[in-house]
Amino acid sequence: MPDKTKILVIDDDPAICVSVKAILEASGYEVFTALSGKEGLDLFHQVDPDIVLCDMMMEDIDAGAKVAGVIKKEQPDLPVFLLSTIGDATARTIGLDDLGFNGVFQKPVNFDLLLSVIEKHRKKS
Repeated sequence: MPDKTKILVIDDDPAICVSVKAILEASGYEVFTALSGKEGLDLFHQVDPDIVLCDMMMEDIDAGAKVAGVIKKEQPDLPVFLLSTIGDATARTIGLDDLGFNGVFQKPVNFDLLLSVIEKHRKKS
């Protein structure tokens, strides 16, 4: 039996962490949550996730970009997605690739879309 896909959710909003975790776990994923960039990086090193979902604006306005940058430097092929309240048009203009993100999920998160994208990016066992 293959191991569950591990997903790390980094967001300073506890409600986002709880709701995303509940949906993903109900769909068979193993989910870890962190409420800050530092906590997120610590967990990243501990659990070796298959996918990361990270808020952009946490402790600092660009904390999510800093976290994504560290993760991408260590594991360039790891899918890292932005969780944000910024609009899609803004997301297209800020250079998500340059910031280390593979894509963006608008808050409130569309869970059907989230599950679809995660399924495409999860490690195949």
